[in-house]
Amino acid sequence: MTQIIAVANQKGGVGKTTTVYNVGAIAAEMGYKTLLVDLDPQAALTASLGLQSNRLSKSIYHLLLAKELDPEQVVVRDIRPNLDALPANKDLVRSDVELAQQIGREYLLQESLFPLKLEYDLILIDNGPSLGVLTVNALTAADKVLIPLVCEYLALRGMGMLIELVRQVRNQTNPNLKILGVIINMYDPASLHSREVYEEAKRIFGNYVFEPPIPESPRFAEAAATQRPMADYDPNHPSVTIYREIVARIMTPPVEESEQAVEATDSSSEA
Repeated sequence: MTQIIAVANQKGGVGKTTTVYNVGAIAAEMGYKTLLVDLDPQAALTASLGLQSNRLSKSIYHLLLAKELDPEQVVVRDIRPNLDALPANKDLVRSDVELAQQIGREYLLQESLFPLKLEYDLILIDNGPSLGVLTVNALTAADKVLIPLVCEYLALRGMGMLIELVRQVRNQTNPNLKILGVIINMYDPASLHSREVYEEAKRIFGNYVFEPPIPESPRFAEAAATQRPMADYDPNHPSVTIYREIVARIMTPPVEESEQAVEATDSSSEA
């Protein structure tokens, strides 16, 4: 059965795009047919995949707004073996205003992905630094949400807003939405502040926090410059182990899943 995962956090610079690309690349390497969806108007994922957004005749924007459009006109095939993409371009910047006029706007991505679901084992959705209509679309379409977090006080404090949005989506458009986990990026073990925020995140989210945290490293910028996932660029980098664990948790979920992370809303907003 297809798993649809939204990678979301309203804070920018927490590693959403990096997470989507690297988890997707490893899933594809493991033999899972994978689709990456760029729902960020900045189109960083599209660029990471080596695609030139300004040369795209069709993008996810057109798929959302033109119900008659065949997804085959938008999907970019074989980025890597088993890895396809729905790219974005600058047109997506207009989407918040234009989607606001649409009836049932929260379900547009879900409807757009429906014809593609049978073709893929895993669909990963990259979101922009916003809790607007595009992110609501992603959460409505998703089975689970994966939350990247950096070890900064304000980033942790802002988690309450995202968890509250998850609650609202569950109450209104997607009652089956679950939290997959929290991935800690850019961890600096030499920083007291970083260690304190990491420990607080574990206190709040418990087993939902993937361990160990992914350390801050120039290797990510180097890998991005070559448009290669970390598993190719530096297979022994500690992040690769975490990305593999995420794929395993997605594709072989536990029989019973606690709602601990959703229950943590009040704690995270007060962190």
